[in-house]
Amino acid sequence: MAKSKFYAVRVGQTPGVYLTWADCQAQINHYSGAQYKSFPTRAEAEAFLTGSTTTARRPHRTKSSPSTAAVETKADIVVYTDGGNRNTGNVQGGQVKPTDRSAWAFQMSAAGQTVTGTSGEWGATNNRMEIMALLQALNYLLETQQANTTILVIMDSKYVLDAIQKGWLSGWKKRGWRRAGDKPLANSELWKIIDGELTQFTKLSFKWVKGHATTTGNNLVDELLNQTMDQMKTGQPIPAKNATAKLPGRPVTALQGDLFATTRTSTSAAAIKRPTTPKAKPADTAELGHFNSEHAQQASIDAMSEIAKNWRND
Repeated sequence: MAKSKFYAVRVGQTPGVYLTWADCQAQINHYSGAQYKSFPTRAEAEAFLTGSTTTARRPHRTKSSPSTAAVETKADIVVYTDGGNRNTGNVQGGQVKPTDRSAWAFQMSAAGQTVTGTSGEWGATNNRMEIMALLQALNYLLETQQANTTILVIMDSKYVLDAIQKGWLSGWKKRGWRRAGDKPLANSELWKIIDGELTQFTKLSFKWVKGHATTTGNNLVDELLNQTMDQMKTGQPIPAKNATAKLPGRPVTALQGDLFATTRTSTSAAAIKRPTTPKAKPADTAELGHFNSEHAQQASIDAMSEIAKNWRND
């Protein structure tokens, strides 16, 4: 099902057309204001480079990007999440088929460093993957001890954001994880986990952006999850990276590329090296010299007694 793509980098390390997402990513990672897009044909990609396409006009970019960038600068960690699927039953009344590929992805950045996570499922809905992306990102942050850090999560899913920001989540919880009218709640097992994760953060905020537009981070996670779906093969393990949440029947990985390891290590080292008031320590027997045994101590006492006796006789 994977289709050939041409990745056009209009603004980046080295502008040009690239044939793989990995090559494209190398040109845009850590490049402020990068402009890029994937196309089904080389002609469209080259047209994007010369600016002869209206896919990403600068006036629109100038209007939307500054607000997102301004919000990002107030956070210590910026997280992008996204989920998607390739629904072959995507027609009126059609449903996701068990053989349809689905995937989620997150990207988080802090102090100029970036880490990503992604994996997939067979036959999952788009909403489930959007929920899973947030769940896995929050789990990674908790695993790396960032619950008290100022964090901004950016996504294009109004469904997930409305559940959190409009109180739907608390309403479902009060009704025993059911919707209004005692209707079943899809993916309730995931919402329960997210509810537990959210209560552990002290400085967590959210922002919505339009999907498939000009927000670099949002496009990055979209490309990442599509790359995961490209790699999914029937009968083979599903690719997984930083899928740290323990969920029944789902791949679980260890932390890969711990974004905050250096920070935690340096903090610990500083704590160890912090000056402290010296405390008196018991004398080490090795430092007592000839007093290192009872026999030696008695011999020393006898010698001192003999000296005193001689001094008195004199």
